[in-house]
Amino acid sequence: MKDFLHIIISIIIFCPILLFVIVYLISRKVKIRGTHAFGVASDLTTLCLFFSVPLAIGVLWSVNVSALLVTLAIMMAMIFTYIDWRTKKEIEVKSLLKKIWRFQFLVLSTAYIVICIVGVIQSVIEYLQAV
Repeated sequence: MKDFLHIIISIIIFCPILLFVIVYLISRKVKIRGTHAFGVASDLTTLCLFFSVPLAIGVLWSVNVSALLVTLAIMMAMIFTYIDWRTKKEIEVKSLLKKIWRFQFLVLSTAYIVICIVGVIQSVIEYLQAV
């Protein structure tokens, strides 16, 4: 059972898109509306992407970017908070955190897709050079 759980967690971390699809489909089955189901799926996937992106970069280029990722996330949160404060004068914490978290989803998803594409291209180039 422990090995099975380890395999499932590994698959989810290495393929967060799979987690997104599974959570979205489950959310739709329990009658959550489309936009809310998408939001729930993106929220859970964002947490997984915080582990997946540094791990993928580490596997491809042997570089640890975890601290850089956390620093960038904090800086983005500070920028969003400043913009929210300047435009509204009163900050609604729940909506601000949701905005920051969803923006992190977009950034991390884009980064993950780019890393996967670059990794595939890099592997193809290495294979062609070996042949």
